[in-house]
Parts: sequence; structure tokens; C-alpha cells
Amino acid sequence: MNNIQIDDKEFEILIQNENIAKRTRLIGIQINVDYEDRCPIFIGVLNGSFLFMADLLKEITISCEIGFIKVSSYEGTESSGNIRETFGLPNDLENRDIILIEDIVDTGLTLSYILNEVYKQNPASVKVCSLLLKPAALKSPINELEYVGFELTNEFVVGYGLDYNGLGRNLKDIYRAKSVTPQLP
Repeated sequence: MNNIQIDDKEFEILIQNENIAKRTRLIGIQINVDYEDRCPIFIGVLNGSFLFMADLLKEITISCEIGFIKVSSYEGTESSGNIRETFGLPNDLENRDIILIEDIVDTGLTLSYILNEVYKQNPASVKVCSLLLKPAALKSPINELEYVGFELTNEFVVGYGLDYNGLGRNLKDIYRAKSVTPQLP
């Protein structure tokens, strides 16, 4: 029950949409408090962050601007470590409060690359908001990681913006890859 098949992998439900919505609402409330009387720029990291960012912004009541960056480092279920920027950051970030929106932080290599690019423009502040975090997979700490929806073990997940081979982003819940139990002869 609640298992789905995407391409050649089977997935089981991990986080239901109602829990995602509750956590997103709480993060939105905290950001509204933290940035009261300020006008941050939310920068979504595409493609994965689009659903989370859309739902989060519905909870934001302060003045804000929105931008996007698209980078890629995934091949299949693993981060390749090679980051390609397919379209870049807004170029007016100087003295601005920046909130990067991520779907998931695992190794942190992509996020470190983006942070490095953001800091080149001398922003007033930089924080990261990620729906998911895999602490065990982080290669080095990310001090800017201020808002986290859920911490996960180091497993592959799909749905709610996250994909497997380009598929599954449209699912409203988050699923984890089922481990394959070897068949005994």
C-alpha cells in the first residue's frame, strides 16, 4: 500500500503532504518574524525547489522579491559533484537579504557553489531554507542553513519537486526508494 513505481525503482511513502504543509507553514511564520521590516529576495534553486518554494511563499506576509537559479549535479540517484550552472543568479544582490530555497541538501556541494557565487555580490545577509536535509551526507558544514523542514537518513527520495531520472517531481508526497531484499536461492 502507498508504494509507487518510477522507472526501474519502487518507492514507499516517507512524508505525507499534510506534514509537509504543516512544516512549511511553521517555517513561513519564522521567516516572517526574522525578516520583519526587511525585504528579502527568495532565490529558488531549480528544478527541485519549485513546489516547496511556491507553498512557502504562500505563507510569507512580508515584502519580498523572487528569483531563481538553475544548477545541476545529479546523475541518476547520485550527486556527480560536477556542477553546471544552466542559468544564473539575479545580478542585483548587493546589500540585500538573500534566502536561498532548496528542496534538499545532501552533500552540500551544489549549495556551497551557489553560496560562493552569491557572496561575490556582497549581500547584506544570506540564509538557506531547505525542505530536506541529509546530515550524514554533508561533506562540510553549511553555516547559512537556517531553516530545515525535515532531516533524513542518507536515502534516495522522490516527489514534491524531487525527481528520479526526471520523473516524480509532480507527486504531492515524498517517497523513499525501497531497499531491495536479496532473494535466497
